[in-house]
Amino acid sequence: MTYTYEHPKADHTVDAVVFGADLESASLQLLLVERDVAPFEGMWALPGGFIHRDESLDAAVARELKEETGVTASYLEQLYTFGEPDRDPRGRVISTAYLGLVRPSQVELVSGTDARAAKWIPIQRLPRLAFDHKAIVTSALTRLRSKLPWQPVGIELLPKTFTLTELQRIYEIILGHELDKRNFRRKVLSFDVLKSTGETRSDGRRPAQLFTFDRKRYIALQKTGADFEVRA
Repeated sequence: MTYTYEHPKADHTVDAVVFGADLESASLQLLLVERDVAPFEGMWALPGGFIHRDESLDAAVARELKEETGVTASYLEQLYTFGEPDRDPRGRVISTAYLGLVRPSQVELVSGTDARAAKWIPIQRLPRLAFDHKAIVTSALTRLRSKLPWQPVGIELLPKTFTLTELQRIYEIILGHELDKRNFRRKVLSFDVLKSTGETRSDGRRPAQLFTFDRKRYIALQKTGADFEVRA
């Protein structure tokens, strides 16, 4: 049976808000692409594009991210759907945005398709963005910060092994303010989701113990409603 629709249909796109962290500069960074096509040619924007008729939203955002930046995100979740009528000059276009986390040191940026360039840019120095992408980034940053009380998402921005100092820096980078060192360490160790590797790494002053994240333990504790909040 063939169905007909009385109402005009909107197009649908996906956009990826992918954050990374630079420990040396203590900055949260955003993965952006320089558009190589109209509209907004030459402007910076979030990686993304139109979905194919035969793919899911999750598959579409993973494909667009890979095509435009060469990146496969270690963490990617659906954020929100943006649908203001005038958000895209090409017509009625609804976009489903995703929040992603990536370790910049572990990926190589390779621009492609309709992206002229791909680059990590500190959120404190973001350029003017195409479409409504500034509002999307603001929403994603709010979501990222709100997740810290119940999910240690900062782990996704660290190497497989890390020091407590590095973990604290990630929390501070995301939250935008400093945390008390003694209270932070006492709290995160009380979560019982960090495993000592038995190894150390020098941080320039003295050897620091290395830890890994026990994901299975975390999942088990999460089901019990455990609190993972680190307060200032």
